[in-house]
Amino acid sequence: MSIQDTLNEAKKELSSDEQILVSAFKLEKLYKKHKIKLFSIIAIVALYFGGTAIMNSIQHQKLVVANSAYLTLLKDANNTQALADLQSNNPKLFELYTYQKAMNNLDTTALKELASSKNEIIADLSAYDLAIIEGKPAKSEYLEDVALVNNAYLLIKEGKMKEAKEQLDMINEESPVFNIAKIIKHYTIKGQ
Repeated sequence: MSIQDTLNEAKKELSSDEQILVSAFKLEKLYKKHKIKLFSIIAIVALYFGGTAIMNSIQHQKLVVANSAYLTLLKDANNTQALADLQSNNPKLFELYTYQKAMNNLDTTALKELASSKNEIIADLSAYDLAIIEGKPAKSEYLEDVALVNNAYLLIKEGKMKEAKEQLDMINEESPVFNIAKIIKHYTIKGQ
């Protein structure tokens, strides 16, 4: 019986080896059939990750240069090379720096330029500050209630108390400047 067991065991081994060979042939046939597609997918994935890594590296380098230029400008505002580096590598930070500088110097020309900026926040704040500096009624999406207080002040200076009260009444009770508006209404408008 041991010969019979040995034969059965040999058959099982040959059968499993045969299955491995059949699987290998099927895999080889599948590989040959889809070789171009497989290499294309691998190449696309490699190019995607390589391109992403390169773009991230370039973006990081631009930020490093822009930050360095900004720090240089904080120390030396007349450094034209740092100003050019900041403008080319990070236009948003350049606009913020220009806004800060314009506000420090009350530069209406720079504020007029910034009022037409693509950056909504810088444009809004620049237009608001320009109106305040020029003593004109202000309009602001981000400083709406403060602009209403300023407009009321300008109207009070002109003696238009009713319009000033209407401006102050537009301020919401939950606004941080509501109490200021209330005081202005009480002491200025009601006193008239």
